[in-house]
Amino acid sequence: MADLLGLFAVLFTGAIFGFFYAWVCSTMWGLDGIASTTAIEAMQAMNASVRNPVFGTVFFGTAPICLAAALAAHGARRRRASLLFVAATVLYAVGGVGLTLAYNVPLNTGLAAHTGPLDAETARTIWTDYSASWQMGNITRTAVSGAALLLTALAFGVRRVDAEVPA
Repeated sequence: MADLLGLFAVLFTGAIFGFFYAWVCSTMWGLDGIASTTAIEAMQAMNASVRNPVFGTVFFGTAPICLAAALAAHGARRRRASLLFVAATVLYAVGGVGLTLAYNVPLNTGLAAHTGPLDAETARTIWTDYSASWQMGNITRTAVSGAALLLTALAFGVRRVDAEVPA
């Protein structure tokens, strides 16, 4: 069971890191390159569509899966793996989920309030302010999620070594 949970921890952290990373290196650059009115409408639509079970399972499930992997590794006397999974749990819970809920979601809520036709200058101001702020939060949660992925991969890698060392 410890191996299976460890594998799921790696897969979940990899999935969420990849999701955040795609926003860093393509989605936001693409939105920044189009008319601000269109970028606002597109981002509003994406923010609404991301509230789904496929995304929610990984976004909200990564920390619990990492914690379950930590507990299973601890039960299997894989101390180093357990500690690495715990570190990944805390890192992602704070810097992934916590940052998103405290920083990115309020920005998204503010952007969602801009409905109806906007003139080009107003839209440009709204988008420029939003995009710069949102991307700083996203770059941070991407880096944190990448670190959590690294920790889970290391934990998964050391689990066998831990199993071979007498307790």
